[in-house]
Amino acid sequence: MESLVLILIGLLLIVIIFQVRAYLKLKQKNKLILVQSREIKRQIQEQEKRNKEVGDLVHEKQQLIGLVSHDLKGPFNRIFALIQLMELTSENLTEEQHEYLGKIHQIVADGLSMIRNLLDNRRLEDQGIDQTPENLNLTLVLGSMIKNYRNLAVKKKIQIHFDPPGQIQVRADKLYLNRIFENLISNALKFSPEGKNIYVSVTEGDNILVKIKDEGPGISKEDQKNLYRKFQRLSARPTGGESSTGLGLSIVKTLVEKMGSEIFCESEEGSGTTFTVKLNSIR
Repeated sequence: MESLVLILIGLLLIVIIFQVRAYLKLKQKNKLILVQSREIKRQIQEQEKRNKEVGDLVHEKQQLIGLVSHDLKGPFNRIFALIQLMELTSENLTEEQHEYLGKIHQIVADGLSMIRNLLDNRRLEDQGIDQTPENLNLTLVLGSMIKNYRNLAVKKKIQIHFDPPGQIQVRADKLYLNRIFENLISNALKFSPEGKNIYVSVTEGDNILVKIKDEGPGISKEDQKNLYRKFQRLSARPTGGESSTGLGLSIVKTLVEKMGSEIFCESEEGSGTTFTVKLNSIR
């Protein structure tokens, strides 16, 4: 009987020892979890602080870009208007002066295009650009735009061909259409060598297809994968020293999709590029 009691006491002691060890391990584990939890909380707080600092910097950068771009737009427009006036009354200028005037015209037009793209990008990122759809004569919209670009084309000895099939009506936002085709025609001019052609065509069927075709260097398969990404610089470079923000095609893609339309690119290196915008026809 006494030996049985001793055995029970021994077993009880073993159970107690195991429980104490388990308790100590659990306490140690809880302590480690608490330390890890505090460290994770500290890291989260630091990350939130860094995210806020980055967010503040991005907002400040956007505000600065918007402010500078907006303030630059006015002087650039005035310079552009003066250049156009000088070109109308340039009979007494020498050939060299004509050449300088043409270069200034190209630089200012290039600068205005960059400013518009920066402003458009900021507006699209902030709150978007509101649409006001209306019935528009697409032939007149494109014709007027091409007329504005013909002077720049002449300076690069590039001919823009546009022979639309009569009057074509489309329901769209005029600002959207202008920004889409301004960027596409501007890019065609920018990347076309001297003496080449640009073809703008319109066909009407179930949808309206507007094509802008150039005879430039084309776009590589690798570049086409990232064609519409923001700030994407293509391997092909502008042929007249023009600048590029890498925003134009990104803005075009965004505006086209907001209109419920589509854009396609067909290009091979050395064989030029064709952009096609599919618009909804008025029936």
